[in-house]
Amino acid sequence: MIRLPGLIDPHVHMREPGATHKEDWDSGTCAALAGGFTLVLAMPNTRPAVTYAGTLTLALEAARRKARCDYAQYLGAGAENMDLAVGLAPQVAGLKMYLDQTYGPLCLEDMTVWMEHFARWPANRPIAIHAEGRSIAAAILLASFYERAVHICHVARREEILLIRAAKQRGLPVTCEVTPHHLFLCEDDLPKLGKGRGEVRPRLASAADRQALWDNLDVIDCFATDHAPHTLAEKDSPEPPPGFPGLETALPLLLTAVKEGRLTLEDVIARCYTNPQRIFALPKQPDTWVEVDTEARWEIRASENFSRCGWTPFEGFLVQGRIRSVTLRGKEAYRAGKVLVSPGFGRNIRFG
Repeated sequence: MIRLPGLIDPHVHMREPGATHKEDWDSGTCAALAGGFTLVLAMPNTRPAVTYAGTLTLALEAARRKARCDYAQYLGAGAENMDLAVGLAPQVAGLKMYLDQTYGPLCLEDMTVWMEHFARWPANRPIAIHAEGRSIAAAILLASFYERAVHICHVARREEILLIRAAKQRGLPVTCEVTPHHLFLCEDDLPKLGKGRGEVRPRLASAADRQALWDNLDVIDCFATDHAPHTLAEKDSPEPPPGFPGLETALPLLLTAVKEGRLTLEDVIARCYTNPQRIFALPKQPDTWVEVDTEARWEIRASENFSRCGWTPFEGFLVQGRIRSVTLRGKEAYRAGKVLVSPGFGRNIRFG
């Protein structure tokens, strides 16, 4: 049995407001605790999107009533909310900018809008960016123009991680994250997953791209799940939305990689706790830890998960390392498959 700090996931989708049939702040934060995460940062591409004070209030009120672990909510960058966004900066996890199309209505087509947000957003608050391929180069260029830090979400391809390496070597203030599904799956797994269930953004890449992520582990600052639940009915429909659930499978997958010698425990702690806390200026959670049985070997089954979506792309994976308990702010929040804290126990870390 080992003890880890309470983990931080800087990239989750709670689907509230607007899509609580596939997740809400209650089920999503139960999944977080079951996965060893005591603090999550929620993305703004809900319905309606969190882009102004009214929708931010909707999301935070739902979280206040339902969340069982600690949390903060991102604000989405829109084409017309530059001034409003600045006023809301102290209340949110950071600004999320979507430079490429994904699930939701927030893709920014006009690069002059990107420039306005970079120019106005407070320098002491993070900017997280959904960018793929050449859009990453554009984001890094803006980071250099405005001399401010940017965090690149869910890097998936060799060209992207090498570009970020080059930016870091030149001293540019760029950080990045990689998801477990891009580390442990690739396009070769699509026939087994099925067309709809394999839809995710960024898409699963080649085996060579996946290997490039492992080969450039020193460039990767964070492991983030991009927990993006959709129901099986939606994933198996003619127009499946992109996204995988991930909160409950991330740590077991990473601990299995530790057992195999591909990672160290220090790698996991740095990328799931130390670096996210620093990059996103997050407060420490006192008396918070996760107890893990590193010798437990088990099979991932969606039927045992808390996430409302009811499936996982890692169904049947054999993993080693099982979470036995989670203590959050001195209170046992999870033990042996049961969440022990009530809805509303979680705190908004941007409000102390």
